[in-house]
Parts: sequence; C-alpha cells; structure tokens
Amino acid sequence: MSQYDDPRLRRWRLILGGPAQESCGVGLAGDDAAIDQALAALYDPDGPGGLRGERRGGSESSAPRVARWLGDIRKYFPASVVQVMQKDALERLKLRDMLFQPEMLEAVQPDVHLVASLISLNRVIPAKTRETARLVVRKVVEALTKRLEEPMRSAVTGALNRAERNRRPRLAEIDWHRTIRANLRHWQEEYRTVIPETLIGYGRKSRRTQREVILCIDQSGSMAASVVYSSIFGAVLASLPAVQTRLVVFDTSVVDLSDQLDDPVELLFGVQLGGGTDINRAIGYCQGLVREPHNTILVLISDLIEGGVAQQLLRRAAELVDSGVQFITLLALSDEGAPVYDHRLAAQLAALGVPSFACTPDLFPELMAAAIRREDIGLWAGRRGIAAAREAR
Repeated sequence: MSQYDDPRLRRWRLILGGPAQESCGVGLAGDDAAIDQALAALYDPDGPGGLRGERRGGSESSAPRVARWLGDIRKYFPASVVQVMQKDALERLKLRDMLFQPEMLEAVQPDVHLVASLISLNRVIPAKTRETARLVVRKVVEALTKRLEEPMRSAVTGALNRAERNRRPRLAEIDWHRTIRANLRHWQEEYRTVIPETLIGYGRKSRRTQREVILCIDQSGSMAASVVYSSIFGAVLASLPAVQTRLVVFDTSVVDLSDQLDDPVELLFGVQLGGGTDINRAIGYCQGLVREPHNTILVLISDLIEGGVAQQLLRRAAELVDSGVQFITLLALSDEGAPVYDHRLAAQLAALGVPSFACTPDLFPELMAAAIRREDIGLWAGRRGIAAAREAR
C-alpha cells in the first residue's frame, strides 16, 4: 500500500488541516475534500472558505454560506458530531444573530444546545422567527420526551408502588421478596417451605399524593442544558397522579412555573436564561412550599455559585433536612461532563446531609426512584461511580 492510499494518513490530514498536506503526502478528493472544506470553514474561519472570511455587512452577508455549511455537515458527519460542530460555531463565531432568520433555523439540526440558545434569545427573537423557533424547540422536546418519559414513569411508579406497603394484600398485590424475608423464622424443615404469617403487599390502589417533588432550577447561563432536561422531567412527574410536582426557576428573582408543567415548550419559553444567582432566596421560597416534610423531595439543580447570602442558605438547608425533607443538589443535569461548581459550598451542604453531585439525564429516573424509596442517596451515587462532593475536613 502506498502512503497515498493509507487511511491513517488520510485521517491525520483531515485532523491537521491544509498545512499538513505536504508532510502527510496525501491528496484529498471527493467526499474527503468536502469534509476537509467543512472542517476548515469552522476551524479556520478567517481562511478563504471560512465562515467568517471576508465578512461584510453584518451577519446577513454570511447567512447563505452558513446555510450551505450546515447542510454539508449534516451530509458528511453523524448527528452527534453535527451537534458538537453547531455548538462550536455558535460559541466561537458568535453566529447567534443568524438564529433570528427562519431559513437558518430550518437548516440547523435541533439539539439541546440549540434549544438553550433560543431560550436565552427568547426576549429578542423577532416576530417573523418566533414561530419557527417554537417549532424547533417543540421538535427537540418531543424527541427527548420520547426517550426519557418511559424510563422516568416506570422507575417512579415502581418506587411509589413499593413505598406504599399493604398489610392485607390480595394475591396479585403480594410483594413476595419482602414477604419471604419477613417470614424466614417460620421456615418448616419438614415441608421445606416458609409459613407466611405476615403478608406484605404493594399499595397499588392508592390514589392519594404519596410524594411531593420540588425542582428548584438555577437559570443562569451555565445551567442551560440542565434547564431543558429538568423541564421535561418536571412535566413527566407532574403527569403522575401520586406525585405533586412544583417547578421553580431562579436567578436573582424566583419564578414558580408549576402551572405550566402540562406543556414543557411553553414552560421553556417562560425561562429567562442568564443573570445573577440568589440560591438562598430560591430555597426560602421552596421552603414555604413544603407541606409534608417526610414526603417531600427537594432537588436543587445549580452549580452553587451563590450571589446571595451563603450562610442563610446553609441555615435553610439544615432546617429542611432536620424537618425530614429529602434534599438533593444536582450540580448539573446534562451529558456535558464534569461541571464547574463551588466546591466549598457543596462540601458544606454535604456536611448537613445534602448530597451534591452531577447526574446524567439517563440516570435521573433511577435517582428519583431511589429518593422515593428514601435510600441513602450518597451511597446510591457511589455505587454508580458518581463522584459526590465530600464533607470538608
């Protein structure tokens, strides 16, 4: 095989770009050349074919070029790579203004980061683009709901059924595992069986509210993806009759969006990403929502970069934990890797019995099920290899 046919050299040439042409000794043609042009347009934006090259007259003059580029990357790259490249384009080249054009929105592949951008621009999106933006957000929300709703519903409903015990169950309602464990002392060697003097069943017939869940969401810009996922999970939880769900978003002010949980798209357009942070004020508001502490799960979703009074926040957290509220802090609810957060405040919360860690959307249903069963959430996280903030020593 000659070096010109070596696939490894071709890949290195694509990774390193045009300046590596001579050292790699590989020429590109066909799809390889098109892929190279698409990469160069983004990562060498001031070059001849770059997205920012020879730009005049604002973003309008670049729109056709960007639209073609969006089409090219969707043709040559898998969806996961397209999402990364779109995000890089928005952040590196400051192309957010182009989202104001309906034709540009139609060309972009919808994803969580695009939704976050649209939400952050919600107040300034022109009327001609607003409906297209809403359709894009709905498409992403529906796709995520389709992926996440059933795991969430199954995990939470199963945990609720098992949390409510029935001491006089019908045959179909018997929890055999717990019944056998509760009656092991009644083992009959002669018959090689257990005599179940005590039956333990699932409380499947209960229609009353079994748990109250409060999602308290930081809407600062760094938490954008977490806001999207939290809104979807909040809508799913609100659809379960045995769960009373409240959703509160905050920056320096606090907004209760619980009445919009039936439509996560409208809910997201009610969020205003960006601004400061006053976690203490938000937790104070949530504290006022607690009716049955021992049946309440409070999930604070925040990077804990507090702009309010941290000592008051810690005092409120201690009061909530002491009252019986199950208080959990998620430093992020996203797939974006390790978050940036206030390590000191996370450690102080951990010392009060408030576990703090990042969670992926795929694990969140299991987390909520564990919380409903009142498991030790710190141990739950540890068994899954999740690094939780540790109490300061």
